[in-house]
Amino acid sequence: MKDQELIEQILSGNQSAFRLLVDKYQVLVFNTCIGFVGNRQSAEDLSQEVFIETYRSIEKFRGDAKLSTWLYRISVNKSLNYIRDHKKHNMVRSLERFFYGEKEENLEIEDHVFGTADAPLEQQQHASELHKAISTLPDNQRIAFTLNKFDDLSYKQIAEVMDVSLSTIESLIHRAKKNLQKRLATYYKENF
Repeated sequence: MKDQELIEQILSGNQSAFRLLVDKYQVLVFNTCIGFVGNRQSAEDLSQEVFIETYRSIEKFRGDAKLSTWLYRISVNKSLNYIRDHKKHNMVRSLERFFYGEKEENLEIEDHVFGTADAPLEQQQHASELHKAISTLPDNQRIAFTLNKFDDLSYKQIAEVMDVSLSTIESLIHRAKKNLQKRLATYYKENF
């Protein structure tokens, strides 16, 4: 079933059509979310939020862009909101650790994009540092870089998702790579 048919079926109240939409796009949405948040559980939760938002606002989809582009936009926005909220939460946790003396070894190691809690510690550290480096990029650079490297979108597709020119995407990704190189070079000099 084509996307337009799915949308029409969903708007007419067909629940199985929405299930088909979820089945068709769940990998795309999950991969986008995990590319931003780096944590499997959080990405799964965000994916559910994306589809809830999609269901609630499907009547607002105008068809100016592809359905996949619209879903990318929702996924990126949900992920960025999560990151902003999570930074606030981490700041509170850091203050609690400072005042109440919680030890770092009691903290759970998150399941990152490039490693799991079962992976060797060095791999977890590299994955964690890469994710931290990506999270320090300005929003537009992080979005363009993540969509290109983790979701394997072409520059043209990213330009559609972000609603900017192709040359802007080229520039954003170039600057993102330069910024990551600087950040990671500093990390490796200090630690190896």
